[in-house]
Amino acid sequence: MSTDSARSAEPTSEQEKTDFGFTQVDKSEKVAMVADVFHSVAAKYDVMNDLMSLGIHRLWKRYTIDCSGVKAGQRVLDLAGGTGDLAAKFSRIVGKTGQVVLADINHSMLMVGKEKLTNMGIVGNIDYVQANAENLPFPDNHFDLITIAFGLRNVTDKSAALASMFRVLKPGGRLLVLEFSKPTSEALSKVYDTYSFHVLPKMGQLVANDADSYRYLAESIRMHPDQETLEQMMKDVGFEQTSYHNLTGGIVALHRGFKF
Repeated sequence: MSTDSARSAEPTSEQEKTDFGFTQVDKSEKVAMVADVFHSVAAKYDVMNDLMSLGIHRLWKRYTIDCSGVKAGQRVLDLAGGTGDLAAKFSRIVGKTGQVVLADINHSMLMVGKEKLTNMGIVGNIDYVQANAENLPFPDNHFDLITIAFGLRNVTDKSAALASMFRVLKPGGRLLVLEFSKPTSEALSKVYDTYSFHVLPKMGQLVANDADSYRYLAESIRMHPDQETLEQMMKDVGFEQTSYHNLTGGIVALHRGFKF
């Protein structure tokens, strides 16, 4: 994956720059650059998730489901839903009278998710929408639950995305943000850094023939706000009763917030 295009156009002000991993790029270019990453990894995304996390990502997602409080007949938005792990579970919970929207900005990921869930026999109460989290194409006060798992760190304007989620959430509804975060132990942090920057890109090269994309993914984790910062960002756009729960020593955290 090349970042030459990121260097070709120099931003005119600091406000127009954002991070793409450890590199500063023009905000207008980040969406396309992230899209290139996920176009590249879509076909091997599930395999790599299992390998990278030793299958633990399934436990993180199960915990998210357990914290969702979702009921039959409700509307759920699985944002940045990728290959549909959460959407599949929610589809079964909400049943025929409910609705699940699997939304992702990346068409390749969305199509992999649609094919996967269709092959699982999950049809009828699930819709697939290509959407930018910063400007969601849904009515105000529409969803009972919104989840975004391992997607927020790739969003250019995270505050705008959180505000958009708040807008489309019903009063009484909840947001769950499952995302890589900051390890709580210095020793764990050092081991995690070694794994992320030395093992992960090699694994990406061997399995997905793409070391650069997985190097970016490791860098994007380090640039993501820590637990307290993200919780404050949620409060700033209106979420109440916010909290977070560290998983696997803070390598991942589940943030929760409500709209009242």
